[in-house]
Amino acid sequence: MRSIFKQALPLAVIAAVGFATSPVIAADASYFAGKTLKIVIPYGPGGTYDKYGSSFAKHLRKHLPGQPNIILQHMPGAGGAKAMNFTYNIMVKDGRNMVVPLDNTVANQLMRPKKMNYKSENYNWLGSSNQTNVVLVVRSDSGVKTVEDMKNIPLIGATSGKSSSGYINPKLVWGLLGGNGRMVTGYKGSSGSVLAVEQGEAQMAAFNWLLWDSKVPHWFKGEKPFARAIVQVGIFKDPDLPDVPMLTELVKAEDRPVVDFIASAGPVGRGLAAPPGVRQDVVETLRRAVDGMNADPAFAAELKKKRLRLIPSTGETIQKVVEDAVKSATPDVVDRARKIIFGGSS
Repeated sequence: MRSIFKQALPLAVIAAVGFATSPVIAADASYFAGKTLKIVIPYGPGGTYDKYGSSFAKHLRKHLPGQPNIILQHMPGAGGAKAMNFTYNIMVKDGRNMVVPLDNTVANQLMRPKKMNYKSENYNWLGSSNQTNVVLVVRSDSGVKTVEDMKNIPLIGATSGKSSSGYINPKLVWGLLGGNGRMVTGYKGSSGSVLAVEQGEAQMAAFNWLLWDSKVPHWFKGEKPFARAIVQVGIFKDPDLPDVPMLTELVKAEDRPVVDFIASAGPVGRGLAAPPGVRQDVVETLRRAVDGMNADPAFAAELKKKRLRLIPSTGETIQKVVEDAVKSATPDVVDRARKIIFGGSS
């Protein structure tokens, strides 16, 4: 899995690719000119999906021929599954409609096939602007300061739905490490879950570190912080959290394939995808526009202002990541992950 990250192209290379393919973009100028494009956000406002999505809407247009208008549509529901099912089956397949896809698209598809009416490998993956770890954060007044504490102290967690990484990852951690907790679903995206923790309705939640660092950085400061990062799930440690253990460091060797399967969500990060059936020349135009956006200093500056990171990957890279993840997930690994996270149902 580590080789995936080596495929993420540096900005200079992305810029060069964009310049090299400019004739293709120019050929499609009339396709976008005067049109309005739409980006679907699978959660409500306020989270990192929304923050990246609004930045995409603002800066992508500059790199598309004809500089079309781009608007956002928030479509929360079922932990993001509502938007993914809509995108795949109902969304107009013209390349003028996109989605900021769930990072755990592959895991959801394979573990909950009856509820996920899509095949992630058939999406047209356009590129990503970040790669993410999921970090379990717990209120300090819960008494939990370490993973060992979490094994013995029951916790109530907040999340939007069972398709959310905010549900999947805590259940995986508890299931593999013997923790004791209960996840309450129905909150409106990460913002609703964070508010629940802040108000004391819940004691913990699990989201990518950028959400925590950009929304509530004050929680983690001082000798008596409001909350602590307890464990992170991903391929490699987040550079901001060198002392927070990775789940792969804590589980038995035979359980590492299950953790790797769930951690495959990290490289998908925060990006854009179009439904299957979009003309290939339009897909290529969109991919080159995303590459150009990721190489744009103005885009990088806006992300920095929002306390968001820019770790770009091309659409071709993410397409391969997704296809490889689907192919490499053996039935035994998927079945074990499903049972740990969802029990007897999916």
